Amino acid sequence: VQLQASGGGLVQAGGSLRLSCAASGRTGRSYGMGWFRQAPGKEREFVAASTWSGSRTDYADSVKGRFTISRDGAKNTVYLQTNSLRPEDTAIYYCAATGKSIATKPDEYLYWGQGSLVTVSS
Repeated sequence: VQLQASGGGLVQAGGSLRLSCAASGRTGRSYGMGWFRQAPGKEREFVAASTWSGSRTDYADSVKGRFTISRDGAKNTVYLQTNSLRPEDTAIYYCAATGKSIATKPDEYLYWGQGSLVTVSS
């Protein structure tokens, strides 16, 4: 499975961005999907996850109420809508696919996209 993330950029605090993650290759089976982020000098951290059907989602406490994970099955694409962005949200955002229905730890994920940089200015 190949994952291609896009949609990052520079935005002012309080603004919004929508990140996309397009999956290709062996997408016939159902994968749980997740978003992680890594800020400079920090470890990669969980942001959001969803079952492939979208029936169940999970979020890090730091983004609850501000970020939304969703998917378009017809396009094999998962989205992360980020609202009310804060400077501390600045990071490289990665999408990933897991063989589990849903997961929150990086080592539970099998496939990773290349990352998309989100920079939030104050």
